[in-house]
Amino acid sequence: MSQKLILVTDMGIDGAFAATVALYDSRFDVLALCASAGNIPAEQATRNVQIFVENVDPPKWPRVGEAVPVKFTLDARELHGPTGFGHAEFQCAQLHHHHPADKLLVDLVHQEPAEVTLVVLGPCTTVARALDRDGEFQRLVKQMVIVGGTWHEPGDAGPVSEFHFTCDPEAARQVLRASVPITVLPLDVTRHALFSPTELADLPCGQSRGCRFLRRIAPFGVQASAQHLGIEGFFLRDLLGIVFLAVPQAFKTRPVHVDVETRGELTRGMSVVDERRHHGKPNAQWAYDVDMKLVRSYLADVLSRFKDED
Repeated sequence: MSQKLILVTDMGIDGAFAATVALYDSRFDVLALCASAGNIPAEQATRNVQIFVENVDPPKWPRVGEAVPVKFTLDARELHGPTGFGHAEFQCAQLHHHHPADKLLVDLVHQEPAEVTLVVLGPCTTVARALDRDGEFQRLVKQMVIVGGTWHEPGDAGPVSEFHFTCDPEAARQVLRASVPITVLPLDVTRHALFSPTELADLPCGQSRGCRFLRRIAPFGVQASAQHLGIEGFFLRDLLGIVFLAVPQAFKTRPVHVDVETRGELTRGMSVVDERRHHGKPNAQWAYDVDMKLVRSYLADVLSRFKDED
């Protein structure tokens, strides 16, 4: 029986890879893609989800949730491009009646109580709003997988802070304190998800619509990473959120008590893991290692199933 998923995504290049794999893996039933500000502003994030669905044209179209209209003080457009998909231009239908993402989350978990896994591939704002909207929400969610935070790895938004948590530290704290089984995939593991330019150019999925879409947006990420980070390739960090559910044996985790710093001038957004004994009951499983050989094998396996199109 397939796992029911809802993806919360600030849809950029790595988010598109993660969503493509989830939608084409028969192990998953993706009920919705809920847009979130983060890599790009909220309005563009909603548009990107619509662009993605129309251009990839998966076997089953998920519902689309409109991003919560918030403005963060930072974004990641230098790595994902002005629209989140590099400089590639795509057409899509202009829909005017998307359901708000937080309301869609609440509605769907009520329809499928204790059956839905939330995969948070962006800031936690949308999930925090869903918690505020409905007191029963946390009881009805099966589990959450959050791509965010960092512990031993240097931050990517500040010296000790990771981008998703830094966009909205208050929301990250609220979600981590919810009564939901949570697994966190921090920079400690997602920094290993670096794919070379050759790997991204030679995706094993022929000329399918999904593959053509990914091939159009990946080159910008490679060029931007070389320019701004001095590396060859591009991090597919969000992909690990899907791989964790499909190939859990690729990860090592441990139970921890984790919180998020919300005030520090230099540490706002920092994930704080309390290793003291008897100081806080574990509230999350924290990933600390990943087998990238298994990750690459999984990606190749799913993409190779794509049917070539004219």
